[in-house]
Amino acid sequence: MSNANTPLEQETKATRASLELLYRVSHELAIAPDFSTVLQRALSLSMNAIGAYSGSIIILNEKGNPVDSAIIYQGQVIKHTTKQLQATLEQGLAGWVVRNQKAAWVSDTSTDERWLHRPDDEESATGPKSVVAAPILTHEQLVGVVTLAHPEPNQLTEEHLNLVKAIADQASVAVLKARLYDESQRQAQVMTALTRSAKAMTSSIQLEHVLDSILGQIKDALQVEAVALALVNHEKHELEYKAAIYQDSSEKSELLGKRIPTKRGLVGWVAEHDTGIVVPDVENDSRFDPQLNVYPQLIPTAVACAPIRLRGNVIGVLEAVNPKSGSFSFDALLVLTGIGSLAGSSIQNAQLFEEVQVAHNRYHDLFENSIDPIIITDFQGNILEINRQTIRTIKFSPEVLLDMSITDIHKINWEKVGKDFENLQTGKTCSYESFLRLETGNAPPIRVTVHSIRISQKTRLQWTFRDISERKKLDKLRDDLASMIYHDLRSPLANVVSSLDVLNATLNMEDEPEIRSLFDIATRSTERIQRLTKSLLDINRLEAGQAITRKEPTYMREIADKAYEALIPIANNKKQTITINVAEDLPPALVDSDMIERVAINLLQNAIKYTPMEGKIEIGAQQEEETLRFWVRDTGPGIEPKAQDEIFNKFTRLHPSGRIQGLGLGLAFCRLAVEGHNGRIWVENASQGGSIFSFTLPIAAQEKED
Repeated sequence: MSNANTPLEQETKATRASLELLYRVSHELAIAPDFSTVLQRALSLSMNAIGAYSGSIIILNEKGNPVDSAIIYQGQVIKHTTKQLQATLEQGLAGWVVRNQKAAWVSDTSTDERWLHRPDDEESATGPKSVVAAPILTHEQLVGVVTLAHPEPNQLTEEHLNLVKAIADQASVAVLKARLYDESQRQAQVMTALTRSAKAMTSSIQLEHVLDSILGQIKDALQVEAVALALVNHEKHELEYKAAIYQDSSEKSELLGKRIPTKRGLVGWVAEHDTGIVVPDVENDSRFDPQLNVYPQLIPTAVACAPIRLRGNVIGVLEAVNPKSGSFSFDALLVLTGIGSLAGSSIQNAQLFEEVQVAHNRYHDLFENSIDPIIITDFQGNILEINRQTIRTIKFSPEVLLDMSITDIHKINWEKVGKDFENLQTGKTCSYESFLRLETGNAPPIRVTVHSIRISQKTRLQWTFRDISERKKLDKLRDDLASMIYHDLRSPLANVVSSLDVLNATLNMEDEPEIRSLFDIATRSTERIQRLTKSLLDINRLEAGQAITRKEPTYMREIADKAYEALIPIANNKKQTITINVAEDLPPALVDSDMIERVAINLLQNAIKYTPMEGKIEIGAQQEEETLRFWVRDTGPGIEPKAQDEIFNKFTRLHPSGRIQGLGLGLAFCRLAVEGHNGRIWVENASQGGSIFSFTLPIAAQEKED
């Protein structure tokens, strides 16, 4: 029996060897610790099996660019660059396989144009070779190429090609698994970075800490030299750098506060277009503006930027500069954009907190440094907080004051604040006069202003006490002066009136119009002085609480006519038109007719004063339920709402800065006179300009029945 192997035995032996190789390759692909080691071991086994002296496995990404590889030449693992791999794919046999996605078998490289000839292919070197190459496909998608070269031509056959194709199939499974693993790892890294960022952002509500936390997470996740955050100022159309992290922390302060226009540079472009970008080479990107380089002692080479959004609007931009690895990973923008989305609400919350703190500090400064005593209470009147001026003024110790009620230190005007402070619960501000109880036993007069405020999420009452002792003294001096004027004027004024009456009775002035005009002026002037002196007397009597006793039924038409007759000459001088609009069949009012006539004249006189030349004035009256309403409407400048209550106080003038002079007693008299008749007086601005002064009086018939 011959010892030589039969062709069948040789074929069986070769098949067994191929199967063993595929098994070993599959085993190595399964147990290798990392993907680069997988490629090297699989390539080494394949080369040994067919006697190849060189080989390569190149792995491609979705764009066809090389991302990993293993190259072995004469038993040595060769280091390579991405540019070298790219050249091989563009010109060599591997490139042909990639472009056509077909396996290739070259028995003699010297005769095949697909082979990229190198110096070692010359006859004087290694000479021609035989080569097999096959694409690595996963789900019909090209992911790489494997190439094996034998040092001699015509040594590799079609069986070797089929073996390489089988190895490529095994490698495709490993590539798919590696990609799935890498993808899961990248997703895990992204989620970890976002989770850490969210945790860091919520760990503080101080703006500086929040911004530093955001940038710290970005720097750790992307491994970059510098990271910065700029916020958008929409009014000025610029971005201002608010935070930054450098490898050299001393450079941080040089960047903070720098501003750039929103339409310039990479950061400005991102803010303008609301789109994140990764720029691997800033010098070749037209959006990069080297004149806007804000980083001291740092030359940007690669930059990633992402917008910070809040409710769909861009409020800032995150910027990462110069990755330590030389290039950004493909998920860098995903991480940056995710952190930017989380950062918007955190930044706003921190800004709101900062604004609240500023407002709180400002209020606290105003509270403590106020020249007036200020007290904070709850709605039960318990004193919760006092300022320094309260202690200085009231003289009680802080411990005693904080154990007191607001009613212990002054008498509250319950009509103003309402029962259980109900009028203050709607946000209304109340003001009234009272007396402040001091530790010494004194009780100076005060003006109290009280309103509700929010402190630490709770509604409280703020009481401000202003000492009006000096004002009261001045008021008394004014009252004394007014009383003196009345008594000193009464006798000589009576003589003037008597003299005018005698002259009117004895002189015939019908033929002397000029004398009659002068006489009428003198008469009207004395009548005006009489009204003023009577009003001064009435003010003193009414303020003293004396009742009005001389009441009689009086028709509003009579009051309107007398006011008209008294002042129409003055209105004619200003070419003003006065109309009377008194409803017919009005019942009479039970009033002191002389006093109410002076009220109407005062209101009409003010209307004439402040209505411009050729203006219109209306006197009117009508019945409203159980009262009669009398009004005077003018077309003057109107009265500010905040002054509409104050003008009825004594010595308060309508327009103190104007040229029209007065004592400020007319409207004070009107208020006292109307209120003395159980009526009400007020002013409001007309919808078409001017003011409407109104007062109400009780109907005579109803008053008599009562």
